[in-house]
Amino acid sequence: MNTSKTITLAYTGASGMPYGLRLLESLLASGHRVYLLYSQAAQIVAHQEMQLVLPSRAKEAEELFSRRFNAAEGQLRVFGREEWFAPVASGSNPADAMVVCPCTMGTLAAIAAGLSEKLIERSADVMLKENRKLILVPRETPFSAIHLENMLKLARSGAIILPANPGFYHHPGNVQDLVDFIVARILDHLGVVHSLMPRWGAEP
Repeated sequence: MNTSKTITLAYTGASGMPYGLRLLESLLASGHRVYLLYSQAAQIVAHQEMQLVLPSRAKEAEELFSRRFNAAEGQLRVFGREEWFAPVASGSNPADAMVVCPCTMGTLAAIAAGLSEKLIERSADVMLKENRKLILVPRETPFSAIHLENMLKLARSGAIILPANPGFYHHPGNVQDLVDFIVARILDHLGVVHSLMPRWGAEP
């Protein structure tokens, strides 16, 4: 049985919104509390990739996703981009872990440089300084030397770099299987029990 955790989940403007939504669905279904943040660029990507309108008002987003994923009251909280009194902004009240999925190279660079001009970057900075788990899910190809240097810097600082590179050994039959492959790996690193895909070497 899962021990309930508080997970900060951030969406940025990289392609890969299906990963982020499936992760939110899985975390809520597992009974965990989620603090959701998203950038203005993420709103554009959500509409482009999934015809999903992410509300600009945090309260409207809470209501939207709580209905969509049948969240319990208070299980999901959404914070605005500059809502500096949000618990995620301070090391005095950090979440158990944070995932940026999908993660742009710009967001990754800002985190690597210690910039905290927006709540997403500040929340990631809190995770690093408080020695909490930070998982970054970049969706970009190819990587430039600058991208790689930033990822190495973050990995050395304790972050987990988990690119959205699905495998094929589980014989995916559709796009959802590819999405679940990545989400399953994220959940594994968060210590969240799931059944999104079979384990390697497990009995069929």
